[in-house]
Formats: sequence, C-alpha cells, structure tokens
Amino acid sequence: MFEDLRDLYQEVIFDHNRNPRNFRVMDNADRKVEGFNPLCGDRLTLFLKLQNNVIEDASFQGSGCAISTASVSLMTDIIKGKTEREAEDLFEIFHKMTTGKEEEIQLEAVGKLAVLAGVRDYPARVKCATLAWHTLDAALKNKNNSISTE
Repeated sequence: MFEDLRDLYQEVIFDHNRNPRNFRVMDNADRKVEGFNPLCGDRLTLFLKLQNNVIEDASFQGSGCAISTASVSLMTDIIKGKTEREAEDLFEIFHKMTTGKEEEIQLEAVGKLAVLAGVRDYPARVKCATLAWHTLDAALKNKNNSISTE
C-alpha cells in the first residue's frame, strides 16, 4: 500500500511539473516577488492579486526542477481564495512538514501539498520545495526584494 501511495505522490509531482497550473505573467498583480535557489538553479517570479486581504489570484513564471515547479504550481492553486492569514498559516505548516521540524503534521490539513512531505528525507531537495513558499511569505509581508534560499 505504501508503494501505491508513493507512486501516486510521484505522479502528482510529475503532472504539476509537466503541466504547471497558473504559469503566466499577471499584469495587474498587487504583489510581485522574485525567488531564487542557487543550489539547484530554480528561479521564479510570484504574482498575487489581493482584495480585502483575500488572495483573488496567484500565478508564477520561471524555471526549476520538478519539485520546485510542482511546489509553486500546487501552492498557487491552493492559496487562491484564502485570506492572507490563512496563506501564512499554510506556509508555517508546509515549512514544518518539509523540514521535519514537526513529526505530527496533519496531512489532511494541507491537502495535495502532502505529496511534498517526502522531501524532508532529502535535505538537498527541501530548498527546492520551499522556495515558492518563502517567496509567498515575502509577498504577503509586502517585501519587494528578491528572495534566496541561501
């Protein structure tokens, strides 16, 4: 059963890498932040459209490894319709889940993001998975400078 679950997770990652959701420039974005992972070469620009503290739209442009691309694709899907506070809470949960700082993560609380929980076993890949999230965190704090995982 564990093998089936791992295969399913890999398929979700591959799908989001091959067909990233929300991969486009947003001309009317309220927030735009660039993120860079020098270790892997992942680079992205995150765009957010906000209204009354709710993320109405999210998109990205850039290039990166499969994990980085899948992470930002999943993230932009999940944060749409969330309040800024809800998105910040998701960042905290996701960061704990991927860095192994909390053993008892309720995977149901993160939905499809659970497919990236396995990166905690591969320290070199954690920065690939968390780049989008650190970029989101900067955007939510309205920081316009570039974010680096180093």
